[in-house]
Amino acid sequence: MEAQFAQSRLIWAPKDPSRTHVEGFRKIVNRKHGLNLKDYHDLHKYSTTDYTFWQDLWEYLGIIYSVPPDKIIIPGKIKEVPEWFPGARLNYAENILRHNGDSIALTGARETGQLKHVTFRQLRELVREMAAAMRVHGLQKGDRVAAIITNHIDVVVIAMAAASIGALFSSTATDMGAQGVLDRYRQVKPKLIFAETEVIYATKTIDLVPKVITVVKDLQNHGLEATILLPSAKTEREAHIPTGIPNCYTLRQFLARGDNRPLAFEQLPFNHPFFILYSSGTTGVPKCIVHSAGGLILNGMKEHVLSYDIGPDDTYFQYTTPGWMMWNSILPGLSQGARLIAYDGSPFHPSLPAFLKFVNDQGVTIFGTGPRFLAEIQAQGIDPHKLAPFDSLRTIMSTGAPLTNQVFEWAQEAFGNVHLTSVSGGTDICAGFCSACPSLPTYSGELQGKALGMAVEIWDVHGKNVEDTGTPGELVCVRPHPTMPVFFWGDENNEKYRKAYFDMWPGVWRQGDFIVKNPKTKGYIILGRSDGVLNPSGVRFGSAEIYAVLDQFRDDFDDTLCVGQRRPEDKDERVLLFCKMRPGVKFTPELVQRVKSAIRQALSARHVPSYIFEIEDIPYTVNNKRIEIAVKQIVSGSNLKPSGTVANPESLKLYYKFRHLEQLLKEPKAKL
Repeated sequence: MEAQFAQSRLIWAPKDPSRTHVEGFRKIVNRKHGLNLKDYHDLHKYSTTDYTFWQDLWEYLGIIYSVPPDKIIIPGKIKEVPEWFPGARLNYAENILRHNGDSIALTGARETGQLKHVTFRQLRELVREMAAAMRVHGLQKGDRVAAIITNHIDVVVIAMAAASIGALFSSTATDMGAQGVLDRYRQVKPKLIFAETEVIYATKTIDLVPKVITVVKDLQNHGLEATILLPSAKTEREAHIPTGIPNCYTLRQFLARGDNRPLAFEQLPFNHPFFILYSSGTTGVPKCIVHSAGGLILNGMKEHVLSYDIGPDDTYFQYTTPGWMMWNSILPGLSQGARLIAYDGSPFHPSLPAFLKFVNDQGVTIFGTGPRFLAEIQAQGIDPHKLAPFDSLRTIMSTGAPLTNQVFEWAQEAFGNVHLTSVSGGTDICAGFCSACPSLPTYSGELQGKALGMAVEIWDVHGKNVEDTGTPGELVCVRPHPTMPVFFWGDENNEKYRKAYFDMWPGVWRQGDFIVKNPKTKGYIILGRSDGVLNPSGVRFGSAEIYAVLDQFRDDFDDTLCVGQRRPEDKDERVLLFCKMRPGVKFTPELVQRVKSAIRQALSARHVPSYIFEIEDIPYTVNNKRIEIAVKQIVSGSNLKPSGTVANPESLKLYYKFRHLEQLLKEPKAKL
């Protein structure tokens, strides 16, 4: 680990930390409470030892409410999850849509070059029109609205309209297969579903109608009342309504059902549920993670203002899909008067240089991306400043996977004096545990520090805090915060909730990340997942989703094992699928192609394993559970001594050869 710390070099420092919002906030807290917090680290300690911090934030950020809270925090229905700001009444959409001027709020962009700008005034009118149609249809507080949708202006309008009524909103990306969508939406039973019928990705036009029909027909048995089809991403023409779908409307038809009622914001408790996100599905169908409107307002605004210094002169472009929590997390930027860019398409089409020029030409000040994107620029030998000056670009935020030292340093040099930062959080909290801090220096390969209000520690297997020793361990959070989920949908006794986060150490949140702190710089390095979640290119998903697809190959496979591989020399995690064949069945290229096609169709292209191998045996515990984490560690370079819980310990030896992937692939019939 000392060698890894040795690679951490100072690559950026703020020119004038005193001009950042976070320093201004620190000074306000000092004056307000008579404190002497000297720097960010002192402020963080205050934020995790005194719940008054969250009241300070409430006032500093100007949260809009109709009824003030009685107090900051009281015990909640779940012992580990308190109720925040009891008595308060507010609305998520009212806080997000607080601006009503003629500056641009949203820019919808497609890889085809189409651009559409919407002002804050126009956005509020679009939300009013959508909310009116939803109310006429009968949508009420607590109902669910779902979407199969691209990242464009429509998804923001739909979400804000649902929020204004007090309905819950959930979205999936358009590349998710029908089974993946149904695994999620069957549970939450949406009343309305909005769906794309045609999208363009990597120059290809993709017809989504067959998938939409499959999903809608199934969901009609689970409470779905109406389907609204969105205009073509290619032509902007209204969708054609296919036969066999009752209560189906084009977007224009649905909006025409509305009336001229004004936009009204239902006043709701701080803990009122709003966004439904989903776990990776490692142990079965994905868990439905329900986040509160108030928590996402308060913490989301905190991150935008104090972590990214976002204000009304900024243009924030986070490349994401509505199926990833990063989409949900960017919306509070609108509350600060910033312009958001919603991009639909591939960043590599028509070309990577064209995409980078788009970032420059749109005057992007904060650009959110991932390690794979930055590594691809480097791999193609592109010098960003030979393409464009990037005069407006102030911050590059990387998330989704660890950013290696090499790519970190290259990107900092290539883009010049920008604040390049890596952050880490998760769908579970729809926020960051370790975040950016514009008043602190940046060291290559490291996350700058703990996010304010997040009582992050690093624990060893015995539950001892080892963060100041430079020893790797589990990322835990030892104190509640407002972006903890309010509950899991359908988890009546909260058993799944407790098992997901508090099973190892009761009362202490375990995130499932393996992390280490550099005692000298006070920065953090994410070493990977400590559980079985797969994470290629920042796309999180669970092996259970793969196994569900492989059920159709029961006649071919006796058993399968799906794990991630990330060795020290790898820039990204890859997914390996191991298949134990049934007696008499041969492992053939044709079979492999059928498996890949099935996974691509049911889930998405990004779920398809990088390599599929034949294996003689699959390791199991004595409790008859597949052993994924040990195999993941082995193929990633670790030497393991099998524990007593392994029923067939000899099987683990079969996987050591796969750490030498390049050598193995040269052998005849090694990979199919």
